Amino acid sequence: MRSLILAVSFIALAGPALAAPGASASKRGNKDLRTYCSGDAVTFCSGKDPDSPEMDACFKANMSKISENCRRAITAYKGGGGK
Repeated sequence: MRSLILAVSFIALAGPALAAPGASASKRGNKDLRTYCSGDAVTFCSGKDPDSPEMDACFKANMSKISENCRRAITAYKGGGGK
């Protein structure tokens, strides 16, 4: 579960437009997560601080709705030990 929380909290790395106003860029995640999950973050969790428990909860609540590519990126991230 901790890996999933780290995986979905990367969102701000995709760009400042995805971060909540005043939020700094996240230091978590990887390139595949940014590539394949950024759209899902905007669609389902817009306006949430990417490093917040609210962002983690939003991705968890919407896991069945997120894109297949994002789910695969999360699975690969978790399988790689969060790297």
